[in-house]
Amino acid sequence: MNREELKELGLSDELIDKVMTSHGKVVNSIKEKAEKADTLESQIEDYKTQLADRDTQLEELGKKAEGNEELTAQIEELKQQNETTKTEYEQKLEQQAFDHKLENTLSGAKVKNTKAVKALLDMDTIKLDGDILKGLDDQLNNLKENEPYLFEAEEKPPSPTIVTPGNPNGGTNTGNDDPFAAKLAKYN
Repeated sequence: MNREELKELGLSDELIDKVMTSHGKVVNSIKEKAEKADTLESQIEDYKTQLADRDTQLEELGKKAEGNEELTAQIEELKQQNETTKTEYEQKLEQQAFDHKLENTLSGAKVKNTKAVKALLDMDTIKLDGDILKGLDDQLNNLKENEPYLFEAEEKPPSPTIVTPGNPNGGTNTGNDDPFAAKLAKYN
């Protein structure tokens, strides 16, 4: 659903904004769940690949078990390869967690274009500590001050128009302004 479709339905701009805000919240939560599912699927694929590699290595090890020195050297080599693979995999998971948290934080900060904002951020100073991105808040605040066009404007509720109650003429109505009184005066 987009703004043009809502305008065709005869909704006012204010109602369209409210509908789009509500719709955006739903879409963002669905996107987060989809991204989490994609992350889990990639982790599963990595696990499957690792298991297949281990199975192949064990088969090769069984074939080479004939010479003890060769076997020991092969085992040490496999241990090093497995350790390297494990380290690479952990780094990949950390990077995925960092990217996911950064995307969610930028969306929460109402960034219009996350790719553009990421290009302006100093990624070396941003670190993921548990569930918190350290060093990001200062950079975002600085960008909000210097580059406000990158962020959606914070909507302030419209201030009510206050009209003073009572006679708008201030009680100085002499009857000349009232068309009914003028007609009535003709007949008196």
